[in-house]
Amino acid sequence: MGQTIFFDCKRAEKDYVEEYGMKIALASKTQKAKVFLDDRDLDRSDVYGTQVVKSVTLARPNIFIVIEASFEPENLMGVSYPAGTVATHITLDPVTGKLKKVEKIQGGILGASLGNGTYVSEETCLPAKIPFKP
Repeated sequence: MGQTIFFDCKRAEKDYVEEYGMKIALASKTQKAKVFLDDRDLDRSDVYGTQVVKSVTLARPNIFIVIEASFEPENLMGVSYPAGTVATHITLDPVTGKLKKVEKIQGGILGASLGNGTYVSEETCLPAKIPFKP
């Protein structure tokens, strides 16, 4: 894997605060870029859908991340939901710690519960001290 960057992040919404670690492994000649939240790989696929980190771009000082997800139709507690997609564009300025997330939701359970459309949120992500490795 290429160079790896670590961040300590915080998301706050009303009275809810979530802290998490983000690890960005930049692309190398043999490995595509990867993004991990609390060591969970964001490239995921199962019977419910697929999520793929499409790109990680360094344009100093910003880091741009594009993630695409698609979800299969599902039936939850007797309610049927159609297939859906979410396109996420993240801009992270590690100097200020500002992370801006723009999500475009279309269909699926998210479209039914949040509404189809574009949602913008901000979080704080500052460079973390590199984890100690003995």
